[in-house]
Amino acid sequence: MSLALGFDLLLGCALLWSAWRALAAPGLDRAVVMFIVFGLLMALAWARLQAPDIGLAEAAIGAGLTGALLLDAYGTLRRRDTDQEGS
Repeated sequence: MSLALGFDLLLGCALLWSAWRALAAPGLDRAVVMFIVFGLLMALAWARLQAPDIGLAEAAIGAGLTGALLLDAYGTLRRRDTDQEGS
């Protein structure tokens, strides 16, 4: 088994693991972080498939922008919950 094949198998297993953890996470904060990790691993997978343009788009939009928006939405939900508990 070559080193490249071993890395590709490890990357595939990491993709499956991070996707499962994002779906089965007990809290929203962990799910969002695992979604970002999945997006970054997916960008690396696209780069390994010799599609760097799609990999850059995945990293910028999938992991970066969407991850930031999800983190902001989670922060807003958390602030709203603490405000309702205090009232």
